[in-house]
Amino acid sequence: MNKICSLFLLSLFFLFANSALAQKKGFYENVQKKNVGIVLDQLNDYAAKADFKNYFALFAEESTFIGTDAAEIWNKKEFMDYAKPHFDKGKAWTFTSLKRNIYFSADGKYAWFDELLNTQMKICRGSGVLEKISNNWKIKQYVLSMTVPNEVVDEVVKAKSPIENALISELKK
Repeated sequence: MNKICSLFLLSLFFLFANSALAQKKGFYENVQKKNVGIVLDQLNDYAAKADFKNYFALFAEESTFIGTDAAEIWNKKEFMDYAKPHFDKGKAWTFTSLKRNIYFSADGKYAWFDELLNTQMKICRGSGVLEKISNNWKIKQYVLSMTVPNEVVDEVVKAKSPIENALISELKK
């Protein structure tokens, strides 16, 4: 009888310990989601306020920004050079997150996200990767994409064709 009671108590202990670990992991992930969300919200806020210094402080030194134009793929310095005149005008761009998803690597060192954004270009998609560097989340890659409703894809393709045919020819060289 003592063995049965001991096994029962031991089983209960492991059940509660497992449950506590799962809750702790869930709590940790929620905190990290909040922290990544804060970085992304700050990114949008700093752009709207034309705060060049703080905006680019959110990017890792080795990072990439990929814009809506096929030619827009820049390292951090190149993106800073592109963005500086926009920020110097006192307002860079205003993006507001409408819906955001955040995911984490198993080791918790990387996060990736996708979000729908309300922008001056209407609804766009932001996506990217952040790395935890010295206990701070830094943007390693940011991709801004314009969304195209399926109902108007044919019209958009027709508009893009002359411009992008020239780009395709150039890229094939």
